[in-house]
Amino acid sequence: MMTAHDSHWLRLLRFPVVRIVLAIAFVVLPVVAVQTGLRVSHLERTRAVLAVALCLGALLSFLGYHVYVRVVERRAVAELATDRALPQLIAGVLVGTLLFMSTIGVLAALGHYRVTGVGMWLNVIVPLADAVQAGVVEEILFRGVIFRIAEESLGSWLALVLSAALFGAIHLLNQNATLLSGVAIMLEAGVLLAAAYMLTRRLWFPIGMHVAWNFVQGGVFGVAVSGTTPRGLLQGVLDGPVWLSGGAFGAEASIVAIALCLSVAVVLLVLASSRQHTAASSWRRLGIPAAAPPATSKERVTRSG
Repeated sequence: MMTAHDSHWLRLLRFPVVRIVLAIAFVVLPVVAVQTGLRVSHLERTRAVLAVALCLGALLSFLGYHVYVRVVERRAVAELATDRALPQLIAGVLVGTLLFMSTIGVLAALGHYRVTGVGMWLNVIVPLADAVQAGVVEEILFRGVIFRIAEESLGSWLALVLSAALFGAIHLLNQNATLLSGVAIMLEAGVLLAAAYMLTRRLWFPIGMHVAWNFVQGGVFGVAVSGTTPRGLLQGVLDGPVWLSGGAFGAEASIVAIALCLSVAVVLLVLASSRQHTAASSWRRLGIPAAAPPATSKERVTRSG
């Protein structure tokens, strides 16, 4: 039997902002706990230790989101359902890899990227783990939580704008960030990854894209990832105008990345719309009157007369 306290709790959870704040806590606090534990443990920060900590943070965040959905929203976690998970994840990895390789290829052809050395293969361990954590945690937060919950009230298009803007804004806190880099992240990643979620209504596709982009950028080509110092398989240098090369923030702040990623995003959005994977805002759903039946030929003659 539902008590008055239960009823009050359920009414409170109808507010999207309340649910978003709760979900963020379930997703972010495990990552913070792992990082804090690593910091106070005085363990030597070897590649293996850092990689394990990053992957553990991603796993606990993943589980935390499941707990939130099951306990608070009281439903199955459809956006992380295991059916078609592997092919969607692989598709995301392929798209993310091709997008960044195309970006760096264009910059290299224009003379704004060059390889200056080759590192050890062990250098890819930490960038890979870091890409996994970023891909899992950020996609759950921005697409699984913010976009999904906002979409219930605002509809798909306003939720896309909101989640993309917040995604770009949060990256302004990164080292070497500029207004240009924030706008670039908003347009190329915020829109693209939301479009990937809208198309599949699963998080696996955008997670795969996010992980692959970050790893190939930093772990393979040795380019800064969102302003962080890279250390990957290759030692790469970007130069030239910041708007073209991306500067110290990395190639993702390049106009080339914006053009390529936004083009793919438009294709995904068109496909999502054609498959009716978009939602109207709550006020449109409530305010649109039922369509009148088509007039018969007799009614048309009567009205015309």
